[in-house]
Amino acid sequence: MNKKPPKGMPHGKGPGGPKGMPPKMPPGMGMKNIKRILGYLIKFYPVLIPIIIVCIVFSAITAAVPAIFQQKIFADISEWYMTGDWAAASKVIMPKVIILVVLYVISLATTTLQTQIMAFLGQDFLNRIRLMLFDKMQSLPLRYFDTNKHGDIMSRYTNDIDALRMLVMQALPSALQCGILLISVFCIMVYYSIWLTLVVLFGIAAMFFVTKKVGGGSAKYFMKQQNSIGKAEGFVQEMMSGQKVIKVFNHEDKCLEEFDKLNEELCADSMKANAYANLLGPIIGNIGNILYVLVALFGGLIIITKIPNIAVSAIIAGSIGVLTIDVMIPFLNMSRQFCGNVNQITQHINSLAMAMAAAARIFSLLDAEPESDEGTVTLVNITEDADGNITESEHRTGKWAWKVPQTDGTFVYVRLQGDVRLNNVDFGYTPEKTVLHDITLYAEPGQKVAFVGATGAGKTTITNLLNRFYDINDGQILYDGINVKTIHKSDLRRSLGLVLQDTNLFTGTVMDNIRYGKLDATDDECIQAAKLAGADDFITRLPDSYNTMLENNGENLSQGQRQLISIARAAVANPPVMILDEATSSIDTRTEQIVQRGMDKLMEGRTVFVIAHRLSTVRNSDVIMVLDQGKIIERGSHEQLIAEGGQYYQLYTGAFELE
Repeated sequence: MNKKPPKGMPHGKGPGGPKGMPPKMPPGMGMKNIKRILGYLIKFYPVLIPIIIVCIVFSAITAAVPAIFQQKIFADISEWYMTGDWAAASKVIMPKVIILVVLYVISLATTTLQTQIMAFLGQDFLNRIRLMLFDKMQSLPLRYFDTNKHGDIMSRYTNDIDALRMLVMQALPSALQCGILLISVFCIMVYYSIWLTLVVLFGIAAMFFVTKKVGGGSAKYFMKQQNSIGKAEGFVQEMMSGQKVIKVFNHEDKCLEEFDKLNEELCADSMKANAYANLLGPIIGNIGNILYVLVALFGGLIIITKIPNIAVSAIIAGSIGVLTIDVMIPFLNMSRQFCGNVNQITQHINSLAMAMAAAARIFSLLDAEPESDEGTVTLVNITEDADGNITESEHRTGKWAWKVPQTDGTFVYVRLQGDVRLNNVDFGYTPEKTVLHDITLYAEPGQKVAFVGATGAGKTTITNLLNRFYDINDGQILYDGINVKTIHKSDLRRSLGLVLQDTNLFTGTVMDNIRYGKLDATDDECIQAAKLAGADDFITRLPDSYNTMLENNGENLSQGQRQLISIARAAVANPPVMILDEATSSIDTRTEQIVQRGMDKLMEGRTVFVIAHRLSTVRNSDVIMVLDQGKIIERGSHEQLIAEGGQYYQLYTGAFELE
């Protein structure tokens, strides 16, 4: 049985949602995620965020205030024109021009400081999010990875993180700056003319109405786009890992057809998202142009008809005058500036929509239920005197014991021996389907227990339960008399050596891959483990011997050579219990004999669980368990089972009855 759930296990039961996709965002969840991002920013950068806000405020104010000086300068020019006094006009105008220049210099300085800080903060923030994702991923149970496509998980580190980059480094600062600028310009407009401000507000209301209608559709399709990207990347990753199978069975056309379907779905979602987003800018821009004309017409009408100009400035002065050309010209510029900033905010709808979709997917992983571990029993190094008294040691001694806490606060030490017992164990990957039924067995220290049976009988599932990759539904698993549910998972797994049918080699040297089983192992220990597994012979013939670099799961090695390194990795760990899941399935018969001799040495004094389809490898087992549909139907030694002439006899001799 493969370690992944059977076909009966519906995908999407895990935290990732259907087919590994996050569930549809409930209303308001997008803004909650944005608030959560802002919370992280404030938490991570309590000093830099206030500095950035100050810079943005300064930039916005220095962009809005010049309109006041423009009006004053126009008023002075009008007065000079009427009087013809050049000298007096220069004395009044020059200080205002100097102030304008100083304001623009301050704006340049604050903008430069803001961009430099954002360059650091943006990348550092994404670095922290990636670390949070990877750290969280290490705490997730195997069930999460069994129910979510690996390519889709990878998409959260790439596309979704990139969407957050656009939000943090561009959309949020720009939106804040535009917002402050809008408030500043609005206050200045009200100061000069409430009539003209009402005209501008009418246009702004139209802009926000369009933004709500068009932007809502954009956000919906950007959410779909991010999910479609995850699906496509998951499919591509799956196809890349299965290229040999695809080519052997001439499945290229079918793969292309399936990818075309996913790609068309991605294309359709992207087209709709960008169509909405690209439509928004021109509409807002043209509303701004129309508004500019309306302000000019309405202002000209007020000037011609000499309608009283109601304004805050007039109310403060205590007298209401008429609208003049020196107010009208800067007001037109302010109305254009106001509309331009509204348009700029709407242009970030894309980034905001993509960021909300990306945040939903990222937080679905960060909020996924971690692997539970209620264990309190730990594994410790010990020393033992002549009388058998056990003392805990801080140094590696090669002797281990379980440290069991007692209710009175003391500890009892139980020597690690490798006694494993399953009592009436039931298990199912889903509540609806039980795959193991009433499994009872024991393996005393030093015993070799073999599991045989047809594919899907439940052999690998039993070993998964020993490692607590999954927890049982009913019954009990005891390890040296201790319920495994009370043992800390990392300590439990440290006491078990595992060699899988599917090898996993990591980018690094051969020595690094062997040392993976024991990170503090010396080179000599790694070499001895390789010799024990029968891997030393081919390793020494590699171009750089033990320093040969391996990449892409050791693709430059044969499957059998990869398996030998995997066995050497387990050997260097030197655990008291070994689980060999089809460990020699990828090795030819001659090499198997070499490895078997090393394996026999490796298994000496250890409790060993063996899963094998080659029944010749289990003949010397102390007990053989025959499984069928999740039940143990026969048990005994090789000779006993052959003599009984039952299922094992049929498997061993190939004498299956024809139905």
